[in-house]
Amino acid sequence: MARTESPGSLLDRQRAAFVREGPVGAAARQGRIQRVIDLLVQHNDELCAAMADDFGGRPLVFSMMNDILGSLGALKAARDHLPQWLADQPRPSVPPFDQFGATAWVKLQPKGVVGIIGTWNAPLFTLLAPLASVFAAGNRAVLKPSELAPRTAETLQRRVPEFFSPDELAVVTGGPEVAAEFSAQAWDHLVFTGSTEVGKLVMQAAARNLVPVTLELGGKSPVLVGRSADIAMAAERIAVGKAQNSGQLCVSPDVVWVHESQVEALVAALQATYAGLYPKTGGNPDVVPVVNARHFERVESYVADAAARGAQVVVAGGEPGRQAQAERRMPLRIVVKPPADAVISQHEIFGPALVVQSYDQIRDAVGAINQGPRPLALYYFGNDEAEQAWVLDHTLSGGVAINDVLMHAALTEAPFGGVGSSGMGHYQGREGFLAFSHVRSVYKAGGHDPRREWGMLPPYAPHLEGMMRAAVTA
Repeated sequence: MARTESPGSLLDRQRAAFVREGPVGAAARQGRIQRVIDLLVQHNDELCAAMADDFGGRPLVFSMMNDILGSLGALKAARDHLPQWLADQPRPSVPPFDQFGATAWVKLQPKGVVGIIGTWNAPLFTLLAPLASVFAAGNRAVLKPSELAPRTAETLQRRVPEFFSPDELAVVTGGPEVAAEFSAQAWDHLVFTGSTEVGKLVMQAAARNLVPVTLELGGKSPVLVGRSADIAMAAERIAVGKAQNSGQLCVSPDVVWVHESQVEALVAALQATYAGLYPKTGGNPDVVPVVNARHFERVESYVADAAARGAQVVVAGGEPGRQAQAERRMPLRIVVKPPADAVISQHEIFGPALVVQSYDQIRDAVGAINQGPRPLALYYFGNDEAEQAWVLDHTLSGGVAINDVLMHAALTEAPFGGVGSSGMGHYQGREGFLAFSHVRSVYKAGGHDPRREWGMLPPYAPHLEGMMRAAVTA
């Protein structure tokens, strides 16, 4: 893929334009967001075709739902709510100076130029959803699409100049060496979506320039199935969620915890539901292929390792045949009770496999979850309100869905992000707007300063110490 302007050159160009023009108002910000919307509306078919090529057969309906409509939802919410977010916020001033006309407020200002590094599994959404918040906050941006989705990256790089000057928005393409160069720039904020290990490297590079970061990193998102849950409903929603992009989503359910007495029923329901959705794997255009041979082999090795360690493996959606392997299409493998030292128990699956573990008390499952890294998503199924509240109070994750999976990520007016090993910072909603704004406190003195007449300036009056001591209260 051909490179054009370097990340550093584009950063310099955009920063000079930012300084030259100064902060832009609501109309200009909404105009930038609208142009991204127009790009998606005019070129959605071309972009979906590019994503299909990158995956080797990704269904148009999924690319449309996840990357086109998902991005449009975030962009439209930012566009429409922006006027409510922009106003200065009055704050109480410093007593007793407030009695003499001193005022205070908080002013929200753009930071400047933001770098955004996307990932291959949602090659448009991971660029354009954060861009909605970046533009709403009045910033300019440079995008770095994933090199594992080269057709999508090339299409975006070709289409963006139809709608934007490179002073406002630009696209840089290339492999890991370009990503490293990109991360090393002195951005005013840097956004990265990807693995935890690469996220650490990005944060390390950003730290050299004290660049604030938003990291969306995924993790082993758990599902807790309470004893009060409707097993058939839970199995259907878990299977439907796991099937999205063949499990290649950062919020995909990874391990399901269910009471020991309900393991067999849940596994059977998962198998039946998935088989109903995908009665065959090879030649099935509804099955999203695993993105490349390396990731296909990785998921296969996780399942094989678990089986070799004694775990039961249940296949759902048709046995993997030669055609399916050639197409990189996988059925769902349900891996029942793998040991803790199995690879699939230790690493995010990010593919069409699902772990099922059992518990005697739900507290035991929560304890096991809390011993691991904080996940990007946590899911609870059940109709016990007290148990639901207890689970929410005693776990920590980026987001939560109750009696469903994935859906919290579609809340365009609520923040999306991780915590701990699953990331930091947010985009989407007002919180996303705030993340890319500089929150600046302003104090304005009144017309009269009483400090000299009150003996508060040197030489200090004898009574000043008594005034200070009188103010030291509980």
